[in-house]
Formats: sequence, C-alpha cells, structure tokens
Amino acid sequence: MGVYKIRMPDVGEGITEAEIVEWNVKVGDVVKEDDVLAGVMTDKATVEIPSPVDGTVKELLGEIGEMTAVGTVIISLEVEGEGNNIPDTPKAEEKAEEAPAAEAKVETPEPAPTPKPEPKKTPVPKPATVKRPSGAPRAEGEKPLASPAVRKRAMDAGIKLQYVHGTGPAGRISHEDLDAYISGDSAPAAAGPGRRPNTDVEEIRVIGLRRKIAERMQDAKRRIPHITYVEEVDVTELESLREHMNASKRDDQPKLTILPFIMLAMVKALKDYPKLSSHYDDDADVLYQYGAAHIGMAAQTPGGLMVPVIRHAEALDVWGLADEAKRLAGAARDGSIKREELTGSTITLSSLGRMGGIVSTPVINSPEVAIVGVNKVAVRPVFQDGGFVPRKIMNLSSSFDHRIVDGWDAAEFIQRIRTLMENPATLFMEA
Repeated sequence: MGVYKIRMPDVGEGITEAEIVEWNVKVGDVVKEDDVLAGVMTDKATVEIPSPVDGTVKELLGEIGEMTAVGTVIISLEVEGEGNNIPDTPKAEEKAEEAPAAEAKVETPEPAPTPKPEPKKTPVPKPATVKRPSGAPRAEGEKPLASPAVRKRAMDAGIKLQYVHGTGPAGRISHEDLDAYISGDSAPAAAGPGRRPNTDVEEIRVIGLRRKIAERMQDAKRRIPHITYVEEVDVTELESLREHMNASKRDDQPKLTILPFIMLAMVKALKDYPKLSSHYDDDADVLYQYGAAHIGMAAQTPGGLMVPVIRHAEALDVWGLADEAKRLAGAARDGSIKREELTGSTITLSSLGRMGGIVSTPVINSPEVAIVGVNKVAVRPVFQDGGFVPRKIMNLSSSFDHRIVDGWDAAEFIQRIRTLMENPATLFMEA
C-alpha cells in the first residue's frame, strides 16, 4: 500500500491561496476516482476538489476556514501501489527552508519599557447563597433603596441600582443583592412566570463566502469615499407597460420585472455619462473607462451575496436582459454559476425587491465607481393637476466613488435614468 497526497490546486488568475470551506469526506472513508473530497474558496468562486484516484482517506490536513497556500498538501489517501510520495510543503516553502541561515538579518532588540504598576483592585466577595428576588418589580421612576456604602460600591463598579432587584424590606438593595447582580445570578425583576434570562452565546466562525463578502465590503468602505444620491421616480406608466408586456408575452419569453427596464435605462444613460462604467485602479492612479456596459446584478443566495454579471447589456433588449438575469440568478442560487460569470462587471445594480425599503446606502463593488440601488415600489398620493392622485413611486438610492464622480455628475446620471423610466417609450427609441 502507498500514500497518494493531494495538493491545494492552482486555479489560475494569480491566486496564491484558497480557503477550505468544507470537507466532503472524513478519515477512513473509501473514495472513488472523481468523488468530491473538499470545497475551497478563492476570491472569485468556490472550487471542488475531486479525487484523482481510488483509495481510503488517511489524513485531512487543514481546518475549515483556514487559508492554505496553493501547492500545500491537504489530503492524504491510502492507495494500492506506491502512491506519489511528495513532500507536504509547497515549493516556495521548500526553497525558503533551504536558504542558508547566514542570510538572515539579526536585529538587536530594544530594551522593553518598564511596566507601570497597576492599581490594586479589591475583589468583590461572592456569597455562598443568594436569596432570589421575589415580589412585584420596582415601579418606573421609583428611587432604589440602598445604604450609602452599597451606592458607592455600585457607582465605582459602573452599575445602575435602578436595574438591581433588592431582597430586603421594601425592596432595599443589600451587598448580597449587588453580589448576585455582578455574578449574573440575579433574576430580572420584571420576569414573568416561567421566564428566565437567556445567557446562551453561540460562537459562529465567519468563513467562506461570508468572510469574502466581509473583506470586500470593509475594503470598499475603507478605500472609497462614498457619495449617496437618492431620487424619487414615478413608475406608474412604466408599471402599466410592464403589465401589458407580461400579459401579451410569448410562452418562451420570461416574465418581466422592473429590473430589466432599469438596466435598459442605465445602458442609455451610460452613453451620455460613460465615466460611470469604469474601474479605478487607485494603486496606479488609472481609470479604465469601458464602452461596454457589464452590469453586475447583486443577488442574495443561501450562501450569501453574489454579483453575477450580465455582459454587454448594451447589446440586449428588455427580453434578453430579463432572460439573462433570470438565468444568472438561478445559477447563483443553486451553486452552478461559473467563476467567469461572477467577474468583470463595470457597474452594479442592487435591489432588495419588496424588502427594498424607502432609502438604502449601497456599497460600491470595487473597483467600480458606481452602484445603482433600487427601493420598493409603493402607491403614494401625488399632487397633480390641482388635486391628489395615486401614483406608483419608487426611490433610486445610488452610491458613487467621489474621487472619480462629482456630485453634479452623479445627480445628472440618475436624473437621466429617472427621465427615461418616467417616459418608458423613450427606452425603446434608438436615437
């Protein structure tokens, strides 16, 4: 019997490490060739690692959530024959280990500063038994009863006596009551029959897609000075057109939501404001302005937020946009979406559908310079022709990279989209 070692694969695109997000096998499992052994995540997508041979899982090297360098051995299989007998470390690490020790720089450490003595703290004694509070809770605004010594001790500890239940006469708070409150043994005064405080704390590791989302959002907010512009749009006529088109569509055509119409408006507005379809490389101080409109479409999936990309939206009509949006959203949710379908967007459209609220502050999908946010449609009274009439109104909440996009240009871009949406016939005019 031999040992066959499987390395973290090189998935290309300059990826140097990947995160282990799941093990599909455990030690002792018998696997066949092409069985999926693990799932790893790069900056772009989740990649499955299949078994290249038949064998038995001997060792899993690495923890879920751990970042592992490309080329590192992560799985060992016991196989028939000699196996492949390769070292466990990547080539880069092997070279580093072989480097002569004389090349290492030796620095003289600075003397550590003398630590300042910390003031002594008087420990709070914890009684062996604590009388549980009973009776009616303290009335709102009622001054808690306590001796000056108890009040001073509570003040030094940063505790408000209003929240400490006293067990003494007339609800008087004693040192024992304060001890119970500090130790967490005191039951809340307002707790009803059968109710108890829930002190459970669940530790959840932030790994996989959620960690990637967190990293990207933090980086975008740290690096990009956001400016958010909100505008109200009357979509009454657009909604009437959408309902008519859905009622008369062919069986092979997808049902239209409002998003393909917004994408159509974005494409037309980008012709007048091409700077909004760009990538900004702030390390090189270079702006890459694209003639194409590759629209990223933020989609919520069971694993977290993904942004599938509708490529060359400028070449699609409203039906084509709807069809591609439906296909990509479905692939993102069922996990079949390809890595290349999640990259390359030049501007993003974000929508929470019916949960869209009134206003939002979307975060720019770096290195893009703009994101258009869609809020929910609601019927509101609008003063028109001397009286109030019901109109379907929605807001566009959009964010821009203020290093590249001035506030005036951002406003003009959104106003152009608003005009197109409020006059939907213009969406289908070529000139």
